[in-house]
Amino acid sequence: QVQLVESGGGLVQAGGSLRLSCAASGHTFNAYTMGWFRQAPGKEREFVAAINRGGGSRVNGDAGKGRFAISRDNAKNTVYLQMNNLKPEDTAVYYCAADSTVEVATQERAYDYWGQGTQVTVSS
Repeated sequence: QVQLVESGGGLVQAGGSLRLSCAASGHTFNAYTMGWFRQAPGKEREFVAAINRGGGSRVNGDAGKGRFAISRDNAKNTVYLQMNNLKPEDTAVYYCAADSTVEVATQERAYDYWGQGTQVTVSS
């Protein structure tokens, strides 16, 4: 069992930056691929980015491509999402998730554990 707690969301103006954090507890953090997803009102949840266990392999989704970067610190049991040049369409609840398989998955069904989400609101 892994518990995930996101933080770092908030209200930011368009063009600004935020760094989301997701702290994990309950199991060996470096045994999990970690991912970020987001869900805007009235829309399906979409893949943002994922990173493998050691941090050497990353995949970015279309959401935030070129503006968002995922990283992890296994010593701190934390995964991050750096978001730059934010746009109003980035407004969503952002979730982190943990996947016990080796592959860096982009589908939400691959992920075993989910955080409660953190709200990001970008004003124009």
